[in-house]
Order: sequence, then C-alpha cells, then structure tokens
Amino acid sequence: MKKGKDENTEEQILEAAKSVFQAKGMDGARMQEIADKAGINKAMLHYYFRSKQLLFEAVFKNMFSLLAPQLNAILNGDSSIEDIIKNFTFNYISFISEHPYLPNFIIQELNRNPEFILKMKDNPGFPNLVKFKKQVEKEVEKGIIKPISAEQLFINIFALNVFPFVAKPLIMAFSNVDNTAYEQLMEERKTEVANFIINSIKNT
Repeated sequence: MKKGKDENTEEQILEAAKSVFQAKGMDGARMQEIADKAGINKAMLHYYFRSKQLLFEAVFKNMFSLLAPQLNAILNGDSSIEDIIKNFTFNYISFISEHPYLPNFIIQELNRNPEFILKMKDNPGFPNLVKFKKQVEKEVEKGIIKPISAEQLFINIFALNVFPFVAKPLIMAFSNVDNTAYEQLMEERKTEVANFIINSIKNT
C-alpha cells in the first residue's frame, strides 16, 4: 500500500527550498542541493514536488501567503485612511523585519515570471484596493484629505515601505551605518513613513 505524503516532510522540504532559493534564486538552485538540505534523497523530493518550478511556486505561495492576508485585511477594513496608512506601515515593516528575505524573493520572481503573480491575484486573501479606493474617494469628497487617486496613494505607501528593504545594502552604504543602526532606522520608519504620507495628503 502506497504511503501518503507526510506534512512534516513537506514542511521540511519547503524550509530547505526556501533557504536555497533565497541564496541562489530559481535558476541557480539545484534539486539535489535542496534534497540534501532537507535530509532526504532526490527521489523523495520528486515524489513531493515533481519539478523545481512546482517547488519554487509552492515556496513562493507559502511565503506570500504569510503577508498578503494581513495587508488585505488592513486595506479592506473599516478604518480611516490615516489609520490604514499607520497600520499598513507598522505591520509591513514589523513583518519584513522578521522575514527580511521576502521582498527580494518576491521581486526576483516577479521579474522572472510575471505571469505567475497574475494567476495568484485571483486567490482568496490576495490584496485588492476595492474598499481602499472607496474610502479615499469619500475622504477626498469630505475634504479630509487632498485630492489624490487611490492608486497613486497606494503606490506611495507601498514604495516607501518596500524600498528600504530591497535596497538595504545601498542604504547602509549611503548612510554609513552598520546592521544594528539600519535596524533602528527601520524601527523608526514604522511611524516616520506613516507621518510623512499622512502630512502630505491631510487637509490642514
């Protein structure tokens, strides 16, 4: 009787693959290396994941699913735009500080395989701007915030939060700071980014 797939082994494979893909990317990773890191043979690895592409997609989905539902809940909650900006910034920076490999990993895959993310956007929990757009329009009409499109506002929020992690070595070099000082800068950005954006759009 054929034995079913074991969840612990699958998780072990995903963790090993995440480490290898993070270090070497999709193209540089080898299934044998992932199998060795997971402590299994290559045949067992192929039993769980038939190809490197399927394994990479599983790792990507697993990693993306850690963050996406949190951001979607914030964007589509009942909070004001000011609170959405504060919560998005605080949660994103807190999460990425614990998973610093994630932004570059996602961007790497977006550049390598842009069609894959288009398939993912139909999954439950994938962030969308439907309610966020309505809230922006409502607050613009009420004069709470200055006229701005929801898309432009979201790009501003997203860019100011994502870029410091993607460009970490560059920022550390320009600022002449070590890793500890960089981490302190990111801690400060939990409020600095939100305040900067809010002050730029708020009607005084």
